[in-house]
Amino acid sequence: MSRGKAPADRAQGIHYQVEVADLHAHLFNVTLTIPMPQAEQLLQLPVWIPGSYLVREFAKNLQKLQCRQSGRVVASTQRDKASWLVSCKPGVALQVQYQVYAFDSSVRTAWLDATRGFFNGTSLFLKVAGAEGLPHTVDIAVPAQAPAWKLATGLAPLRVLKSGFGSYQADDYDALVDCPVEMGTFWSAEFEACGIPHRFVVSGATESFDGDKLVADTKAICEAEIRLWHGALAKGAKAAPFKSYLFMLNAVHDGYGGLEHRNSTALICNRKDLPRKERQTLAPTKHKQPEGYTVLQGLISHEYFHTWNVKRLRPAEFARYDYAQENYTELLWFFEGFTSYYDDLLLRRAGLIDNAIYLKLLGKTINQVQQTPGRLVQSVAQASFDAWVKYYRQDENTANATVSYYTKGSLVALCLDLTLRAEGHTTLDAVMQSLWARCKAGPMTEQDLLAVLQDLGKRSFAKEISHWVHSTQELPVAELLERNGVQVHREPDQVAQQLGLRVKESGGVTIQQVLRGGVAEKAGFAAGDEWLAVQADVAKASGPWRMLTLDDLTLYCGNAKKVVVTVARDKLLLTLKLSMPMPSTAVRLAQRDADAVNRWLERPAPL
Repeated sequence: MSRGKAPADRAQGIHYQVEVADLHAHLFNVTLTIPMPQAEQLLQLPVWIPGSYLVREFAKNLQKLQCRQSGRVVASTQRDKASWLVSCKPGVALQVQYQVYAFDSSVRTAWLDATRGFFNGTSLFLKVAGAEGLPHTVDIAVPAQAPAWKLATGLAPLRVLKSGFGSYQADDYDALVDCPVEMGTFWSAEFEACGIPHRFVVSGATESFDGDKLVADTKAICEAEIRLWHGALAKGAKAAPFKSYLFMLNAVHDGYGGLEHRNSTALICNRKDLPRKERQTLAPTKHKQPEGYTVLQGLISHEYFHTWNVKRLRPAEFARYDYAQENYTELLWFFEGFTSYYDDLLLRRAGLIDNAIYLKLLGKTINQVQQTPGRLVQSVAQASFDAWVKYYRQDENTANATVSYYTKGSLVALCLDLTLRAEGHTTLDAVMQSLWARCKAGPMTEQDLLAVLQDLGKRSFAKEISHWVHSTQELPVAELLERNGVQVHREPDQVAQQLGLRVKESGGVTIQQVLRGGVAEKAGFAAGDEWLAVQADVAKASGPWRMLTLDDLTLYCGNAKKVVVTVARDKLLLTLKLSMPMPSTAVRLAQRDADAVNRWLERPAPL
């Protein structure tokens, strides 16, 4: 058994005990002990988790809540969807027992079955009103149904078994719920980045998984990011704002995502995207890593960067989280968008991708923004504020109504970085470092950014921020890239984009989104339509022909300027007249001046 620092006084702090009630029923047992409750003690379960801007109603999974003092049941009243008021005898410890159903495989909630367990504190731990700032401890018991399981978490250990189960502590409620827990028979490895201990655990990997490569590449990412924030000589305890860091990755058949925490991150990826060992049997070959592995590396880079940018340097509105309702800010374009700019850029600086791959990834981002009509409807600042009702509640009209603060925010960062570099006074790296120092690794406002830009850039950037962030004007991306040695090519776009459609092709063509202003909208297509048949609108045209993929359109209609379309809508067959569009184009980036591109991609700014 290992021991951490001296435990918090449980007579003063808040304590939880977590047990696996039933793997197959997906139930956790939780016991909350409050040593000194108020006469009318309010208990609340969060409705959202920081980093994921959607009210998720975690309380829907809480059941069988019962309160006791001195072994006797005391009355509790549910006040609203996620809070309870308990009538207590002051000065007598209150014990609250309840169960939590855990069967959400995402990184945002909780999961429990016979293969693994996982939970975020926001899904399991009731908040004790008035005691949020007290020390919190938690005991996590070895599951009787899975005694061979191990446990990993970023919480500070008090008394833990070699397997990881045992007692942990947090300084307050915020710290408690910001350290998710992984349980199971996961793969695990440890490494150091700039002298700081890191650990990587992976659930769901197969025999082909190359853990050594994952660790080596992750180490390179971590060191590139630590040095960006703290300088090339950063090493040891002062090299980063955490003493240790934990990556938790769940590899599944089909899934992708991540969620940042103060000294850990929870990730999910497609199992096929994990790095693979070279094959030694049958016909030995040097295995080419899957393309999805670069995407996974970008995810790792993104969530690790958040350790600085949003977990510590954060919107002023997030200085203290309100877990009971939405927390609004217009700054997600900075905290998510700038993080998205750096995630792939730091893969390049870490030597994991070359210039060609980086420019391919950047071109994809540019096309995603350009192919979103909502960029002309809503500014990226407005999109940040509306994340709760638009970006995280996507429907068939989302692309027409808003723009992603991830993708457009990353292009704002690109434009700022290239402009700063062109003017020769500073870089975005230096701006990020200066913001970290100015805001003392804490809450910041847009005015802080403007002040740092003016200080380091030797002029006001208020006009750029107004145009790029608070309006729907187009960004000068192509012009700035051309100035920095990148050739911007225009190539024919995909058929769906030329028509103004987003579709699903699976044994047929189903319309998912109809983009504003496109020829499909003018023809009368609607989301949910099944595109059944097509025929050229010319004399003696053959057909109509069954549509199985969008490519069938050119196969059956050739260069016809008008076509007749049959769709099924709510089982009713409709005939639409579609005018074929003039070819639209997408961006492809290529390196024209290697020296200029390398100066941008390779050179971090000195502190």
